[in-house]
Amino acid sequence: MGDPTAARACADHRIDDESIMLTVVAPAHNEQDNVEPLATSVHAALADLPGGQWEFLLVDDGSTDATRDRAKALAETHPWFRCVAMTKTPAGSGNGQSAAFHAGFRAARGRLIASLDADLQNDPADLPRLLTELERTGADFVQGDRSAARTQGDAKIRQIGSIVGRLFRRTLLGDTIRDTGCSLRVMKREIALALPLEFKGMHRFIPITARQLGYTVVELPVAHHHRHSGETKYGAGVMKRALPGLIDCFAARWMGKRRRPVTAEEVARPLATTTPATRPDARPEPTYAEAAG
Repeated sequence: MGDPTAARACADHRIDDESIMLTVVAPAHNEQDNVEPLATSVHAALADLPGGQWEFLLVDDGSTDATRDRAKALAETHPWFRCVAMTKTPAGSGNGQSAAFHAGFRAARGRLIASLDADLQNDPADLPRLLTELERTGADFVQGDRSAARTQGDAKIRQIGSIVGRLFRRTLLGDTIRDTGCSLRVMKREIALALPLEFKGMHRFIPITARQLGYTVVELPVAHHHRHSGETKYGAGVMKRALPGLIDCFAARWMGKRRRPVTAEEVARPLATTTPATRPDARPEPTYAEAAG
């Protein structure tokens, strides 16, 4: 990993399943040149957390380059780094972000789960700020908001597409999240496991789904950078992605209208140990002294 001193520090991090407070999940498709810089950045960002309390999980989504090999090499030498590879991936492509997040969230071991993109457009240095905001507000979920940062660097067509999409989601879903497409977020584990990410495109609706499930979601401004290396996975263009996104809004609305709480409380619990004397129809058993007398 570049700097030998940094590499040794990364390798010295020890971890055990019972102590993991946070899992950082990053889906990756053909991100071979970003794997090591991303891992180094995540480690640097979380260095102040007590050792053994976090892990980084890369989800290889059908990469055809050296992404998996480089991730495997890191996992073999850095205890805090893990990689899972998706199976049954369409030839030459991945299963998509929703499926990759779905797999990663279920493989995560942390009580809290954070996510970010693997291309370093999300800044891992924002992770401690998200954790602090979660604790400060008492919220269940903190969603990153790149709006201010992206206004300075994105093309006009992309800015317009984001505005139109946000207005459509607000009108149809009542979704007030400014930047629902930002992958940088942190949430309680129970939320991550409840998200319907087995459905294609549902990663766009993670924050609003959390709210529909009854959880508290707050937003926090975060940084946004240009891609570090590799090619954008949005190659088809903004407008080609816009129509499926709008159609998916109707799916999210349908699910939101029909979603029902599934929590329940036990109204009576049997005693952990039951002696004959505690049964309503039982006679008291003699004590040892009575039996011997």
